[in-house]
Amino acid sequence: MKIKKHLFLQGLLFNFSIVSLFASCISCQENSDNLDQPENNPTVETTARQLVIKDNITYQTIDNFGASDAWSTQFVGKWPQAKKDAMADLLFSKERDEQGNPKGIGLSLWRYNLGAGSAAQGSSSGISDPWRRGESFIVPETGKYDWNKMTGQVWFANAAKTRNVEKLLVFTNSPPVTITRNNKAFTSDPNLSNLAPENYDDFATYLADVIEAMAEKGLEVDYISPVNEPQWDWTGGQEGTPFWNNEIAGIVKNLNQELIQRNLTTSIDLSEAGQINYLYEEGNKPGRSKQINEFFNSSSDNYIGDLQLVGNAITGHSYFTTSPYSAMVSTRQKLNSEIESIPGLKYWMSEYCILGDNAGEIEGSGRDLGINPALYIARVIHSDLTVSNASAWHWWLAISPYDYKDGLIYVDKNEEDGNFYESKMLWALGNFSRFIRPGFQRIDISSSNSNKDFLFSAYKNPETGEKVVVVINSKHEDLPINLEDQTEDFGDLKAYVTSATKDLQETDLMEEGSISIPKRSITTLIYK
Repeated sequence: MKIKKHLFLQGLLFNFSIVSLFASCISCQENSDNLDQPENNPTVETTARQLVIKDNITYQTIDNFGASDAWSTQFVGKWPQAKKDAMADLLFSKERDEQGNPKGIGLSLWRYNLGAGSAAQGSSSGISDPWRRGESFIVPETGKYDWNKMTGQVWFANAAKTRNVEKLLVFTNSPPVTITRNNKAFTSDPNLSNLAPENYDDFATYLADVIEAMAEKGLEVDYISPVNEPQWDWTGGQEGTPFWNNEIAGIVKNLNQELIQRNLTTSIDLSEAGQINYLYEEGNKPGRSKQINEFFNSSSDNYIGDLQLVGNAITGHSYFTTSPYSAMVSTRQKLNSEIESIPGLKYWMSEYCILGDNAGEIEGSGRDLGINPALYIARVIHSDLTVSNASAWHWWLAISPYDYKDGLIYVDKNEEDGNFYESKMLWALGNFSRFIRPGFQRIDISSSNSNKDFLFSAYKNPETGEKVVVVINSKHEDLPINLEDQTEDFGDLKAYVTSATKDLQETDLMEEGSISIPKRSITTLIYK
C-alpha cells in the first residue's frame, strides 16, 4: 500500500507539472528553442541519422557517478524502514524488477556531508533552516566525540555499501565549530576565512579521526574533501567558509601528513571550485581562482600536486556556466585545455543542480518532477563528459525537501515521516550512471546532424566489449537513427528510455530497420 500511495502521489504531481509546463513559456536565447515548448511546425524526419562509432578512438576513463546526502538524510535516514529502503533502492540499486527495468540508478559514489556541528547548536547556530544545518561527530559544548551521532547519514552510507556502491567520499563545507574563528559554521567576515592557520593541525586531526571511526563502523572512506566552494563568501544561510589558495595548500599539506602518519590511504580531493571557470581563470576572485595552475603547476608557490595522497583529479562545480548552450561549450573547452596542460591530471564535476535563470532557458526555482528539467540536466551531463572530459559527475541533493530543481528524490519537509516523490531528473541521471560503470572508456561517435537538441555519446567496457550509447532528443518528434559500428552487429541491442511517460524503461525502438529515438527523451542503447 505504501508503494501504491507513493506512485499515486507521484502521478498527481507529474500531471500537475505537465499542466504547469504548458501554462508557462520560458524563452530561450538560441534559435528561440525551448525544451518545454512544442515547435510551431515540426518537420517529421523520415531519413535516419547515421551515428558512426569508432571504438579505436578513446577518451577519458569514467571513475564514477555520484550524489550527495546533504542535508536531508540526517532526518530521512530515521524515517520508517520501508520508505528509506525504497529511496536507497532508487539511488543505489543495480537490480531489475520483474519487467526487466532498473529498480534504481546504480550510483557508483556516495558523497557524505561531514557537518560542522551547526545542527547541535540549533537556533543559536545562526542558520534558520534546520534542514540546512549540519550534524557532526563532535559535541560543540564539550569538544568531545560522540560516534553514535549522525545516525541518519550513517544509515544511508551503509545502505549504499550493502547495495554495492563502489566509493564513499566525505566532504566538509566548514571545519567543526569548535575550531572556527567565531565558533559558527559560517564566517563573520567575507574577507577572512573561518579557520586560523594555528588550527590547521586540529582540522587535520579531526578529519583523520573521522576516517578511522567510520572505518570501525565498516565504512571505508575512499576520498576526503576538506574544502568546498572556497570562492563564495559564506556569511550565513548554511555551513561554509571562503578559503584562499595559500590556505587550501596549507590545510592539504597538514592533512596529507596526518593521514600518512596514521597509515591511512584515503585520497585528498580538491578543490570543489564553486564555478568551473575559477579552475582556469582569475575572474572576480583573485587569490581564490586559477586553481589548476595554483595547485598542480610545479612552479607555483601553492603547488601540492606532488603530495602522496593528493589525487590526480581536480574538482569543480558546473553552476552558472550551463546557459546558453554556446557558453556551456566554450567554458568547458577552456577548462579541458587547461586540464590537458598538466600531464596526468583529470577533472571531476563534483556538484550540480539547476540554479538561477540560466539565460532564460530554465528557472532553478520551482519543483518540477517532469521531463523538462531532466532534458536540461542530461544536456549538462553530456557537455561535462564530452567537452570537458569529466571522469566523474556528481549531483547535489540526492533527496530534497525544497521547492527547487535540486533533488533527484523529493520528500515532504517532515523530520520524522512523510511521502517521497521520484523526479525525471533521477532517471535522466540513471541513463548515464546505471549503465556507464567505473572503468568504462568514452569512445568516439559522430554524426553530421549533431546539434544541441540531438546529442549523443558512447562508452565501452574494455573488459567485455559491451558498448553504451546515450542519445538525448530534446525535439518534439521521434528521430530515426542508425548505428554504424564496423566491429559489432546489433542483434542483441537493448534500449532504456526516460521520457514523459517512461522511467528508464526497457523499450523496443526498432522501426523499419532503424532505431526510433522517442521525442523529448533520454535513451540509453546497449549492445555487445
